[in-house]
Amino acid sequence: MSTAGLVFGILSILGMLVGFVPCLGALNWLNIPLAVIGLIISVIGYSGTPEGQSKSNATAGIVLCGFAALFGIIRLMAGGGVL
Repeated sequence: MSTAGLVFGILSILGMLVGFVPCLGALNWLNIPLAVIGLIISVIGYSGTPEGQSKSNATAGIVLCGFAALFGIIRLMAGGGVL
């Protein structure tokens, strides 16, 4: 689960970077739900990891997905994409 969350985080960061390109900001409407799904999967992976195992993939997924969702929302608000 934590690796899947990390993959979602990487994909959402890449989508966020593409969404920062002028005229491609509408991509954030697809990227934000992807980041939220990845955040949910990462949190489940973090909480489901047994003691003694590394939680680094889940932690990285949480950070990347949260970062992508936050900056995607900021980009939509700055570009007039949110009413």
